Amino acid sequence: MVDARLLDAVGSLVAAYARPDHIPLIGIAGAQGSGKTTLARAASDRFGAAHLSLDDVYLTRAERQTLARQVHPLFAVRGPPGTHDLALLEATVAALRAAGPDSRTPLPAFDKLADDRAPEASWPVFTGRPSAVLIDGWCLGATPQAAADLTLPVNALEAEQDVQGRWRGAANTALAGPYAEAFARFDAILFLKAPSFDAVLDWRCEQEAGLMGLLPAELPPSRRAELAVFIQHFERITRHMLTGGVRADVTVALDKQRRPFSPCG
Repeated sequence: MVDARLLDAVGSLVAAYARPDHIPLIGIAGAQGSGKTTLARAASDRFGAAHLSLDDVYLTRAERQTLARQVHPLFAVRGPPGTHDLALLEATVAALRAAGPDSRTPLPAFDKLADDRAPEASWPVFTGRPSAVLIDGWCLGATPQAAADLTLPVNALEAEQDVQGRWRGAANTALAGPYAEAFARFDAILFLKAPSFDAVLDWRCEQEAGLMGLLPAELPPSRRAELAVFIQHFERITRHMLTGGVRADVTVALDKQRRPFSPCG
């Protein structure tokens, strides 16, 4: 169940930027497992908004494989800046903002099991004119790091697979360019701030256990170890965001149970 205070925070942002001729674009950012997608879905239901996730506009598997060959092998893994189709995101937002009462707007979808974009025929459709467009994404609002901060690896993945720093450098360049331009188009961004990066693994494991129909304590240790490696792809930028490297209009600090305890502007 979504905390009412979080729903109220989203509702306040929608109301603050809504005008008869303007549909607000509101972002909900947060580390993996922070509850951003659950919040965005609940808020879209309550406020009559359209919702999509940054995950919905990943580049296709073939496009990421091309990046892996041309830039760095780690770009085969979806998630970091550089692996999203920002043009598709912009086109979808524009279509939603231009929608009328009888419009039917297709919303992109990504099949994570197939690790590829879902066929357009299977995309969900938003009917009507939304009160707002809500987009959730783990790196929404993230700012680029200084070049000097990219020198040292932050984990074993970077130390072993990004020895020369080309992958993290390319992701940082993307953040400074097309991602910064995309984030600037949002009316407001709400950031769900994790208590620490250590909480992210626990949250991600809880998610995985839920998908498998298990209690968190029942998740196999081998799967937890795999997830610990996977989240290293997101560690650098997540840590940067937790220490202030994010442009957010509202920040809500969460405790380890994802409960808000200090909303602030």
